[in-house]
Amino acid sequence: MFPLADPKLPKECLMSEYELIASKGCGSAVIEMALALAGLPHRVTLIPFLKPGSGRERLLSLNPLGQVPTLILPDGTVMTESAAMVLHINDVAPEVGLVPSDAERRAVFLNLLAVLIGAVYPTFTFGEEARLFGLDDAAASTLRTECEARRMRIWRHMETRISPAPYALGSSPTAIDLYLAVMTAWPPGRAWFAENCPRLISAADEMARNLVVGQVIERNA
Repeated sequence: MFPLADPKLPKECLMSEYELIASKGCGSAVIEMALALAGLPHRVTLIPFLKPGSGRERLLSLNPLGQVPTLILPDGTVMTESAAMVLHINDVAPEVGLVPSDAERRAVFLNLLAVLIGAVYPTFTFGEEARLFGLDDAAASTLRTECEARRMRIWRHMETRISPAPYALGSSPTAIDLYLAVMTAWPPGRAWFAENCPRLISAADEMARNLVVGQVIERNA
């Protein structure tokens, strides 16, 4: 949760459901999947999160980083960072199994979750949005190329850490599979994953066969 001066909305803004501020083609789809699988009442507010306007202004008032997903809990608490949201949703609905309950699988899960958020995600933040950091075209191009190469190295490493099938951690799905279902559609793309990381793409495809997950993927296409 991003440290805000007041992490809760005013009492008059309290809701009976979660509000997920999201954008198509972004990681917010992971949290939409998690909320739906957990059966938690929620609504999705889609905005073009980088486009100036009222949606962007509201997002910045809630999340100083201006990123999606941003999640508003029914009590008004504002959460940022999808990993924190996944852990929260698992606390509310542990029966869904977003996070493994056994110590061995949980340790692997937490490691993979940290890699996805702390290592893979920044290659998009810095590579694809390089100009936002004041770089000229040549420097931005170099950074993008290096980020893409780093991303592929990380994915290849993750390929060695997951179970053969059907899901990333074995016989039952976890939130890792939700991330894979979304992120394998991003660069370097599904064809690259099929050739270089067949276990990862297989787990992603297995998760996408879930009706709820498939519907979220379709809505976010």
